[in-house]
Amino acid sequence: MAGTLKKHIEALSVLQWVLTYLFFGVFFTALLFYLLFTRLWAVSVLYFVWWVIDRDTPEKGGRRSDWVRNWRVWRHMSNYYPIKLVKTADLPPNRSYVLGSHPHGIACAGAAASFCTEGAGFSQHFPGLQPSLALLAGLFRLPLYREYMMSTGMCPVSLPSLDFLLSRPGNAVVIVVGGAAESLNCAPGLHRITLRRRTGFVRLALRHGAPLVPVYSFGENEIFRQLIFPEGSWPRRLQLHFKDLTGFAPCLFWGRGLLPFPAPITVVVGSPIPVPQRPFPTPEEVAHYHALYVEQLQRLFERHKVSCGVPASCRLSVV
Repeated sequence: MAGTLKKHIEALSVLQWVLTYLFFGVFFTALLFYLLFTRLWAVSVLYFVWWVIDRDTPEKGGRRSDWVRNWRVWRHMSNYYPIKLVKTADLPPNRSYVLGSHPHGIACAGAAASFCTEGAGFSQHFPGLQPSLALLAGLFRLPLYREYMMSTGMCPVSLPSLDFLLSRPGNAVVIVVGGAAESLNCAPGLHRITLRRRTGFVRLALRHGAPLVPVYSFGENEIFRQLIFPEGSWPRRLQLHFKDLTGFAPCLFWGRGLLPFPAPITVVVGSPIPVPQRPFPTPEEVAHYHALYVEQLQRLFERHKVSCGVPASCRLSVV
């Protein structure tokens, strides 16, 4: 009986996260506009005044809340899969870091649980270090959703925001390098990441002399099933066109209804790659440290794949 109740609580914890991920921003945006035409119009007006006054906060470190990050619901959510955070090296908080997270998956569940909450125990693994998961800047224009995201430590993936954080020691900026393009190629057993031409995060690390840290979430592609359209087909072209216009990649996916499948996710944080500070890095420097990063990521994958349930014959494909 206790075990059944525990599973139900874990499922409800994940469901609230899925509903928040999919509908929170749209719902509260529509609600505030609706209230403008009711007797509660002042609520919307006061919030939009606040929104204008506070509009630069997301790009200046946000408004992190340790209380929100430590909600018990996040521990239940992490236990649903379960999600495990693995530390392979110390990350002293006397400097800042650029963490590249792979793969994107459908919803970045491993990265969200590990870096936006204490569900996987980030502060116990890396004491004194503050993680910030970088998301599309446009999401921080959504009313109330922006407050929620900032409270968990999320930040816009914009240059002013990342520069602000990396110029201060003790920050770990987490960038899902593959982005929306990578989310279109998620399938169980598939380990294919979009990285070959993604060099902006390396250039950012060089600007600040921030060590590069590869992160791989084993099991991320197992929690949903996706209808992948053939290259060149009109649905695929439509997906790519929408991605280019908005930054989002619409895809057809399913799990256990709205819930993802409870497949284990192991988020392995690799060793830092020392990077010199180069305010204006040359293309050769960027290419050199990008190659080092790719090599380190592939080593990380090979070293941990078997213990994370990946067949020994499987290789990480970098495109």
